[in-house]
Amino acid sequence: MPSPSSGLLPGKLPADLLATLLADLPDAPPELILGPAIGEDACAISIPEGVLVAATDPITLTTRDIGRFGVIINGNDVAVMGVRPRWFLAVILLPSGTRREDVRGIFTSIEEGLEEVGAVLVGGHTEISEAVSQPVLVGQMMGISEQGHFVSTRGAKPGDVLVQVGLAPVEGAAVLAVEAEAALGAVSARSLEAAANAADAPGLSVVEPALLAAELGAMAMHDPTEGGMAAGLHEMSQAAGVALSIDTRPILWYEPGLAVCEAVGADPWATLASGALLATFPQDLVNHAVGELTKKTHAVAVIGSVQEGAGVCDQAGEVIPWPERDEVARILEIRDTTVSS
Repeated sequence: MPSPSSGLLPGKLPADLLATLLADLPDAPPELILGPAIGEDACAISIPEGVLVAATDPITLTTRDIGRFGVIINGNDVAVMGVRPRWFLAVILLPSGTRREDVRGIFTSIEEGLEEVGAVLVGGHTEISEAVSQPVLVGQMMGISEQGHFVSTRGAKPGDVLVQVGLAPVEGAAVLAVEAEAALGAVSARSLEAAANAADAPGLSVVEPALLAAELGAMAMHDPTEGGMAAGLHEMSQAAGVALSIDTRPILWYEPGLAVCEAVGADPWATLASGALLATFPQDLVNHAVGELTKKTHAVAVIGSVQEGAGVCDQAGEVIPWPERDEVARILEIRDTTVSS
């Protein structure tokens, strides 16, 4: 753990620092129904037509397919609120020397992502900047709930049942298969090819299962991304002010992702997990919800329960640690340090 005087590590801000910063914000106006908070994927703003849901996230850990990744990651953050993503904006920062064909490739990638989630590009900004050494995309996605209903991470209640939809770590596998390829000699060719194409199959989007889960009565949903399943569970716990008891046996792991993690010495629990969805349901709705999600060919498992208290433990009472940082960031930092030394 870094000392208070040491520099911050790459990745998300430490949760305690972020909580302090958010607590110092001025009181929100009445139209802000759901504002910034640890574990919340998007905000919700009351407008005459209903509720506007908006989210923003960058793509910084890879230079491959950043347009598509940006659309899908931001689309997931809106969809886990139970709202369909509709309008996308992108800020694209490119290093000096970027070629015209590279820019065209990013825009083609954005178009592919938009087609996948059913949204449109409505604005943004593109710039060549000495401030970056690789392409960086910061996306913003918006959607609207005409009925005014949305699902928040803080909606989990004691007695609810926790469900995982989709596999993990899919995004981590996709990024490491490309960015850390030199360290993956021990991974079989079949697993490596699957990991490199994981953004296509099983895919990173949770838009459709999240929207279906909302229709089926999900009380809370969360999109575990940076910090993997472990961070996602802790964020869900903190947002709702509850404890999560996790049965680790039925966790839906992506086998090529596990192989890649083992090869580079990464903990799959703390590895980029876009492509998975966490949702809680009341006990009387969970069996029907699992059945309906399964009918739509989504991988689904009941992985735990919501209880009074705080934190995340397994069923033996052992704490599942909140990762200090994502394993992909750690592995790529080691790679970059090795290359530059």
